[in-house]
Amino acid sequence: MAEFSKLLTKTDIQKRLSLPTKCFKSLPSLKGSHGRDFPVIDESGFVWTFQCSTRKKGHPKPVLSKCWLAFVRHKELKVRDRVKFFKEKDRSGPATPFYRVEAEKEIKIFGAIFGYSPIVAPFP
Repeated sequence: MAEFSKLLTKTDIQKRLSLPTKCFKSLPSLKGSHGRDFPVIDESGFVWTFQCSTRKKGHPKPVLSKCWLAFVRHKELKVRDRVKFFKEKDRSGPATPFYRVEAEKEIKIFGAIFGYSPIVAPFP
C-alpha cells in the first residue's frame, strides 16, 4: 500500500512537487536541516535523487525538487495524473528504508475519469 499519493497540479509539473504536511512521517528525516537528498526507484528500476525540503520560515510544507522535473518530463506527466510513493525496508541489510515511486496516467472515457493506468517508461 502506498505511503502517500497525489494528483498532480500545474505547480507540481512546472516547478516542484508540493506535498501535504501529513506526508512528513513518510519522508526521510531532515535531521534538523531544511533539505535532504534521497534516492527513489521507479518501476523501470531507475534511481532518481529527489530533494525533500521545507520553507525556512513559516509553515514547514514539504516539497520535492532536484530531479523532480526531469522525472515529470521523462514520464510525460500532466495535470491530474497521479504519483504514489512507497517506503520499504531493505531486507538484505539494516533497517534502512528505501523509496519507490509509481506514476499513473488519468484515463478518461467520454470526458469522465475512469481510473488510472501505470506509466512504464524505460530509461534510455
